This record gives sequence, C-alpha cells and structure tokens, in this order.
Amino acid sequence: MQERPRVRFAPSPTGNLHIGNARTALYNWLFARHYGGTFVLRIEDTDRERTSTHFEREIIKGLKWLSIDWDEGPDRIGKYGPYRQFERLELYDSYLKKLIAANRVYPCYCSDDELERERQAQILRKVPPRYSGTCRNLSRDKAIAFENEGRKPAWRFKVEKGVVQFKDLIRREMKFNTDAIGDFIIVRSNGIPAYNFAAVVDDHHMEMSHVIRGEDHLSNTALQILLYESLGFDPPLFAHHSLILGKDRTKLSKRHGSVSVHEFRDRGILPEALSNYLSLLGSSFAKKKEVFPREEMIRQFSLEKTGRGGAIFDEKKLKWLNGIYIRNYNTDKLLDILMPFISRAGYDCRSIDKKWLSRVAEAVKDNISILSDIGDYIDIFFDDHFEVSEKAAPILEKEESIEIINSLSRMLKSGISDYETIIGAVSKETGARGRALFMPIRVALTGKTWGPELDKLFPILGRESLIKRIDHVLKLTKTGDVGPM
Repeated sequence: MQERPRVRFAPSPTGNLHIGNARTALYNWLFARHYGGTFVLRIEDTDRERTSTHFEREIIKGLKWLSIDWDEGPDRIGKYGPYRQFERLELYDSYLKKLIAANRVYPCYCSDDELERERQAQILRKVPPRYSGTCRNLSRDKAIAFENEGRKPAWRFKVEKGVVQFKDLIRREMKFNTDAIGDFIIVRSNGIPAYNFAAVVDDHHMEMSHVIRGEDHLSNTALQILLYESLGFDPPLFAHHSLILGKDRTKLSKRHGSVSVHEFRDRGILPEALSNYLSLLGSSFAKKKEVFPREEMIRQFSLEKTGRGGAIFDEKKLKWLNGIYIRNYNTDKLLDILMPFISRAGYDCRSIDKKWLSRVAEAVKDNISILSDIGDYIDIFFDDHFEVSEKAAPILEKEESIEIINSLSRMLKSGISDYETIIGAVSKETGARGRALFMPIRVALTGKTWGPELDKLFPILGRESLIKRIDHVLKLTKTGDVGPM
C-alpha cells in the first residue's frame, strides 16, 4: 500500500446514477479518505450517441447529495486533467499510433451486420461468441477494396495465446485464458476509443494506484492487463467488489423497483441513511452494527471485508434505517427537508405558521420511515381534511366506543385541556383501558386507526378543534353517514 493512494470513480453520463455505481463511488471515496489519498472524478463520455450533459449533471448532483466529494474532477482541475475523456482524444490517438508501430493492433473492416451474423452463428454452435479474426491477416489489396467501398476501419488488439493473471485485493488470484477473449476493438471506426483502451491510458496518466469496481468488470480487467503490458505500463492494483442483487439474486435492475439515487432521494430517503446502508451492504467491517456515522465508516473501511458474495438489496431494511435517521434529526432541520414533501401533498407551506408545522414534524417523526410518508399524516392536523376512514368506521359502531367518545366530549367541554388529566378521567368514568380506551379516542380525533401518539396530537390540535371533531363524529354515529366534516 502506497502512503497516499489515488483512486477514481469514472461514470458514463448515459443514465442516472444507479445505486450500484453509487456504492462503487462510495467505496473509492472511503478508501481514499481512510488512507489520506486522492479521490478523482472522471467522466467517461466517449459514447457520443448516448452521452448527455443532463445525465452528467444528475450524476454530479447525486454524488454531492451523498456528500461524496472529489479532489480532482471536471470542476476541480488538477495536473492530470482534463477529466472528460472526449477532451483527451489526442492522447488516445498517440498511443494507438504506438500500438500500430509495434504491430500490436490491426484495422478491422467488418460491418456491424457481419459481426452480428458471426455472433449468432457461434451461439447456434453453442460456442462462446468471440471475434474470429477475419481481418487479422487481411491483404493490403482487400483493405484498399474495403476503403474504396467507404468502409472505415476499427482497430483491434492482437490477443496472443496464453493466460492473463492478476491478484485481486478482494478475490485474490484471478486467471483468464486468452482463447476465450478474441481480438477486441480498442478504437471504433469513428475514431473514438473503446472503454478498455481509454480507461487504461487514463488510469496510467492519472497515476491511479488502485482500481476499485464491481465484479462485472473482471473480464474487462483481463483485457486491460493485456493493454497495460503492450504499452509498457505498470498496472494498478485491482479490487472487484460484489454486485447488488435483487431478492431473486439477479443484478439489481428497474424490475426490482427503484434503482437510481434520484429515485430514492425523491421518495424521501436521507443521504446519510443511503450512504450508511450502501457502505454496509454485503460487508463485514461493521461487526453487526447498523447505524454507522460517516467518520466511523472512514475509520473502519476495509476492502478485504467488503465481501465477495452478491449483496441482496433489502428496501425494508433501508427504510428502517432511514426511520432511525429521521428520528435522530433536529426537528427544525427535519422540517426544512419535509417542506417539499408537504407541498407535494397539496399544502402551501408559506401560508402555514412554521412554529406550528415544527410541532407537527416533531409529532410525526417517530412514525415516518421516508419523508414522503408525511403525505399520509399531514391531513390529520387539518380540520377540513378530517374524514373517518373505512377501516376506522366500524369502531364507531360499538356502544362502548360511543360511551368513551361522549365522556371525552364532556371532559373537554368542561374546560379540562390537560391530556393526562382527560384520559385519566375518561378511563375512570368508562372503566376502559389500553387499546379499548385509546382506539375510539384516536378514531374520534383523527378518523384513522393509526398515527402519532395522542399526547402529541392534543396540544397541536387544540381544544376547539378537538371538540369540533368529536361533535362531528357523534353526529355521524347518529346518522350512520361516515363522511368529511
């Protein structure tokens, strides 16, 4: 281990930030911070057809939301820039020329249709698809004929027979037989470098000491090792962590539900909770601890303990962890981040007293697991949204419930406002206790069978609103019409 390692996160801006990629970014960031190294953000934007500045902005926004900062990147230029691959084309071209001069590559004029037909034929023969080397020994006359047809060549790397070996920091010794690889493209026919070639050149020039990424890149690493050797570069150390899987043990995808950082953000998952969950997912360095502050994550992080087996994504556990963070939030800070979700539920926060809203936030913080849950609770606090739910209505049909509600009404109208005093008096008068006492009161005051603790509701709603709701419910019990106020 060098004293100050250099690592990078290199997303392609062709889609939103997937939580699997966010986990990779987090691992690299934790590794850099643990060892006092450098974390680099590099944008791999060579796929010009799918690359979007919108996606680049969203990826950067997602990383910042997760508090993953970088020491070098598109907006923090260091001596190894530029940090967008499309701005480094001249560098890649210079190394292509070196490989041409060394006879390590050759031009390939095969069209996409021809390559696809070859691939399908191999699949039918039940052999692993790989390039057969059609253009490897192409005559000069044939090459000229192709060029006269208007074909522009891609450049393929010559893969010789042998074995590629490297030591992975997580998976230990890895070995690939080159017979299964085939000559691979390093520069496309449009002059744009392929991923493996550009990544090798950049990781060398940016002096990356370690490459930490998902196990789905293992086969790419074999190709990259060949390129490192052919270019005379010392390869970095590699570490391939496990992938995030759905409950069916397949790679997490949209069919499993939310998969992008912005989707979780929009649903009301807190960045601290998501970072906490992703850092521990599939790892063993936490020693069964669930809530992990960022500073402790950095201190305890270890590549060797990130785990080699696929990590099952459990959204219920994420929401449970998120609920813990919500409950630990300062109420004023919680209200600030709840505001957009309250607005989304149909309320104009500007017209509502902020101190009163802060009391509402304090009352519900123990009940919500994601911020968007506030939409299920906020109606409880507004008289014009009061309505007895279908599930709650049967409770009002019981004689003992009516007795309790009438008793509650008398206590409130007598001038008593203290919650404990009222509940004690109603219990004494009716003989009801526990759920038999509290459920009818909850339904009478909220119209629901669930919600915040009653002792928090009483002072927020106030005596006038409490009486108004009880009178409405008692009227409903006489008419049998369970409707809004």
